[in-house]
Amino acid sequence: MTIPIYQADAFTDRLFGGNPAAICPLTEWLPDVTMQMIAVENNLAETAFFVKTDTGYKLRWFTPEYEIDLCGHATLAAAHILFTELGFEGDEIHFETVKAGTLHIKRVGDKYTMDFPSRPPIPIEPPNGLAEALGEKQPQAFFRSRDYFLVYESEKDIKDITPDFFALSKMDTVGVIVTAPGDHSDFVSRFFAPGAGIPEDPVTGSAHCNLIPYWAKKLGKNTLHAYQISSRRGELWCELKGDRVLMSGKAVTYLRGQISISY
Repeated sequence: MTIPIYQADAFTDRLFGGNPAAICPLTEWLPDVTMQMIAVENNLAETAFFVKTDTGYKLRWFTPEYEIDLCGHATLAAAHILFTELGFEGDEIHFETVKAGTLHIKRVGDKYTMDFPSRPPIPIEPPNGLAEALGEKQPQAFFRSRDYFLVYESEKDIKDITPDFFALSKMDTVGVIVTAPGDHSDFVSRFFAPGAGIPEDPVTGSAHCNLIPYWAKKLGKNTLHAYQISSRRGELWCELKGDRVLMSGKAVTYLRGQISISY
């Protein structure tokens, strides 16, 4: 059996920037264990698989450790591959997912705009050991949604964070978001998920489901510009629309190939 595979860098307009994701178009689902093994072999933050339906595509995402409930950059990368490599006609793709509902992705000029659920973080008491696992600088506030969400004073604070990945891997969430006002944008962030096999994710769409409603309320505006300041760096144009968030970004194709599997 041969399976097409693509790799694209999402939330960037240049190769080796943004967040790389592997994309595998399928005619029908492979066994879960096989998809998980492909994700392990790819050794990227996410491998996305999709199957065509009468109304769009069913979409699933796997980290090197497990199937995840929502992934932004691999969704953007999947849409990019459909538009640029697989001849999708039209300007909007509908991805059906089990845990995140239907996700709509539009192509507008050189950007892709994703319509995702808003997940406002809720204030919490500081969990034991979390701040210490991120370095000496103390956060200004602690929140939680799917992930822990820590707010710092400045962009420099976010850049200076040196995580203890072993300690973070023991936390009871998928990951940890750290964020602050940006020097040249509305806000910046980083995302750590060592328990999911992703020590630091370069650019994280799902984290912006938390970041957008938080900063929209904090700054008093619904249209925002953001950078995720990992070493690969990513750029997002964001909007809060009620209980949904819109995230726009660019993508570039890195790899085209095929996987050979013997049963």
